[in-house]
Amino acid sequence: MRQLRAWLVRLGGFFRRKRSERELAVEMESHLQMHVEDNLRAGMSAAEARRSALVKLGGVEQTKEICRARRGLPFLETFLQDLRFAARMLVKNPGFTAVAVLTLALGIGANTAIFSLLSAVMLQSLPVRHPEELVVLRWSAHDRPHDIGSSSYGDCHATQWQAPLYAGCSFSYPIFNEVRAQKEFFSNAMAFAGPARLDLSGNGPASIARGELVSGNYFQTLEVHAALGRTLEPSDEEQGAPPVAVLSYGYWQSAFGAASGAIGRAIRLNGVPFTIVGVADPRFTRLTPGKSQDMWLPLSQVVPLGLHWSRGTDDAGSWWLVIVGRLKQGVPSTQAQAAVSLLFRNQTLHGAKPVLKDVDDPRVTLLPAQKGLVGIRGDFGQPLSVLMVAVGIVLLITCANVAGLLLARATAREKEMALRLALGAGRGRMIQQLLTESMLLSAAGAALGVLFAYWGAGGLAAFLSANWYSPLQIDLQPDAPVLIFTVVVALFTGILFGLAPAFRGARVNVAPALKENAGSLTGTSHASGRRFGLGSSLVITQVALSVVVLIGAGLLVRTLNNLRSINPGFDTNNILLFGIEPKLAGYKEEKIQSLYDDLERRLAAQPGVVSVSYSSEVLLDNGLWTSDVHIEGQNDKSMVETDMLAVGPGFFETMRIPLVRGRTFRPSDLHSNQPLAIVNQAFVRRFLESKDPIGMHFGGSGTDPKDPQREIVGIVADARYDELRRDIAPTAYIPLREGGAHFALRTASAPAALIPVVRRIVSDLDDSLPIADVRTQSQVIDRLLFNERLVARLSSLFGLLALALACIGLYGLLSYEVACRTREIGIRAALGAQRSDVLRLVVNQGLALVVLGSLTGMAAALGLTRYLQSQLFGVRPTDPPTFLAVCALLAMIAFLACYIPARRAMRVDPIVALRYE
Repeated sequence: MRQLRAWLVRLGGFFRRKRSERELAVEMESHLQMHVEDNLRAGMSAAEARRSALVKLGGVEQTKEICRARRGLPFLETFLQDLRFAARMLVKNPGFTAVAVLTLALGIGANTAIFSLLSAVMLQSLPVRHPEELVVLRWSAHDRPHDIGSSSYGDCHATQWQAPLYAGCSFSYPIFNEVRAQKEFFSNAMAFAGPARLDLSGNGPASIARGELVSGNYFQTLEVHAALGRTLEPSDEEQGAPPVAVLSYGYWQSAFGAASGAIGRAIRLNGVPFTIVGVADPRFTRLTPGKSQDMWLPLSQVVPLGLHWSRGTDDAGSWWLVIVGRLKQGVPSTQAQAAVSLLFRNQTLHGAKPVLKDVDDPRVTLLPAQKGLVGIRGDFGQPLSVLMVAVGIVLLITCANVAGLLLARATAREKEMALRLALGAGRGRMIQQLLTESMLLSAAGAALGVLFAYWGAGGLAAFLSANWYSPLQIDLQPDAPVLIFTVVVALFTGILFGLAPAFRGARVNVAPALKENAGSLTGTSHASGRRFGLGSSLVITQVALSVVVLIGAGLLVRTLNNLRSINPGFDTNNILLFGIEPKLAGYKEEKIQSLYDDLERRLAAQPGVVSVSYSSEVLLDNGLWTSDVHIEGQNDKSMVETDMLAVGPGFFETMRIPLVRGRTFRPSDLHSNQPLAIVNQAFVRRFLESKDPIGMHFGGSGTDPKDPQREIVGIVADARYDELRRDIAPTAYIPLREGGAHFALRTASAPAALIPVVRRIVSDLDDSLPIADVRTQSQVIDRLLFNERLVARLSSLFGLLALALACIGLYGLLSYEVACRTREIGIRAALGAQRSDVLRLVVNQGLALVVLGSLTGMAAALGLTRYLQSQLFGVRPTDPPTFLAVCALLAMIAFLACYIPARRAMRVDPIVALRYE
């Protein structure tokens, strides 16, 4: 204890001595600065002034040693001093600091917001233990497997059904059993499928739940535990096991009020009783990006639930399962891949029902689960990448903007910099001090930008979830990649915009700068004899970059307008849509048509409803049913592909699709078994151009009597089916006699006002019949154009931000030039220059920068916009009207940015200006 006290006393003495030395050094530097200024005023050179001041202070070597002691402070202490000095300088200039910090906050915040979303969608790791050990199986072959049914649920976008290579991620249950038996390669392997839309009852009003069917070892393979109760077990997958369900944490909170009593409660799914046995860990929000489930059910329940994905667990002809394995530690993935490929080859070539041949070379590839489970990454990857490039350009404009502000400020601080150099400060030390100020500005901008980013990313995530086909859970909590990105961006930004002003400040000419009244014209482009100085170059850069962003935004906005202006072939206004699945509520096929008739009659009787009908798919909802058919009169083996849509009576009248020839479906057609069809004009042009379509037949191969041969009774005008970008294909409409339906109500006024009425009518008809997807046709189209709307809106926002920053930079440069050239302008006015001449002088200088920046930006845009080709529709990447419109917009706004400083220059009084110096 005594030794510790003595050590603390010595340490305190050391710091007191250091403080005394620093105080002496500060005092000596203050006196040295004063004597140097006096000597410079007396006409001495900078070197003579400094040498004379050192002699006056009691000797050159002693004074140098004291000042060197101050400059030789430890690095950390030097940095802290620089930081304190930078903070004082920024506080002394609140206007400059506020503008710079806000500008940086916008640039850094926009980048952080988009990167947060990009990270959550594209980069975020699977929320399971050791995700790097998980692999997804993907098969490939040179031919399509014959006589199999394949289901895809959007987990992996590796599905390919075109020559020369066919591929997919769906496997049969027997293959899955063989894979999970490979214990020497996998510590565990599981499978899943779905989700399925399930009619849930027993928990208040009937509702639709999203349930994924999984193997019994699903949670054990992922090493996910239960927050309440238990997870599924292998015994739950066995045939005859009691049906059980595990809820997701979010669904347990929203649908069951987070009640612990939910465990053990009985619910009914598609009429099948299930017992809730657990709630999953709240951190397990999804496996595939964008696919958040409400519950998980055993695979063995696929048949009882009435799902047509498979006829049972022994069905080798249905490929409906995504298989994920966890590699054993120390086992190379190539070794496991070879073993799985061998068993897949044996199954498909030599199994009970071979579906491929030796020449097809069937094999399996093991993909890391992080890469193989694509989900919404396939849909959002390219739009988010485009937006990331746009905000990156905005950040560069921000850096150029702040660098211009700092250059102007550095010119105003030339005398301060000159004094520091005269007192012996090295140029490296000056650069360090100025970069510290830049980094402090960048840190303040990043701190404010994080708040902007949190708000912006949250709004974007809500927009994504509200406009997607199913609810999305996007985790935007700050994680290591986002924090690292923000820190790196802040450092990069601080160095990028701080380097030029720092080097400019360190290269100041000491003697002229310290002379009285010498700084007014230094630092300007004209004083240095150059047409364009560094500040002008920064403005040109800002204008060029803003032109690139604006042209890209203009092309994307034109694409959105082109898609919206497409005639879909039917009237999209005042249509309310909703879907029902009677089979999920236990309805038999013979009862479904009566239900539809009754529901159609009740809805049509409501005030404000013009007409009602229904169909198997909603038009322009990205759903599509295609079928290979044989057309009467063609070769017996000739098959053609056509789009198919099942519709109810009055569908064409409700959707206002014109009838060209023949007739539409009558109510009696849906109650008879007569196979009828109505085709569109594209069908006639493609297949029946030289024949009379009415009365002709098409259907299956033509040789199987069980295949219905449908009689064409009418021809309707072309209407777009699944999307707007796709050309109208041959389409056959058939009567809807079974399955689920999407009802369409044409209303006399705003359709959304009838939503409560629709819900009440369906509930009065059958309270166990849930309705889903209640929306208007306009909302359907908005959702179809979601990517286009997202990219067009955000790119336009970033383009306008870039334009505003560029014009602010131009305004700042010209204002600074006018202030520096006050005496010159006064002399010009005194010599007879008119105000219009002064106006023309300033405006021409600004417009010259804009023209040069615009030409540079257009040249860059010509090379960059070609990467937007896949995003565009009805417009070329080099579209001249877009380029011209952007240049015109930039010229108008830039003229305003030039005119305001020019007006100030026009008001310069020659007498005042000549006294200015």
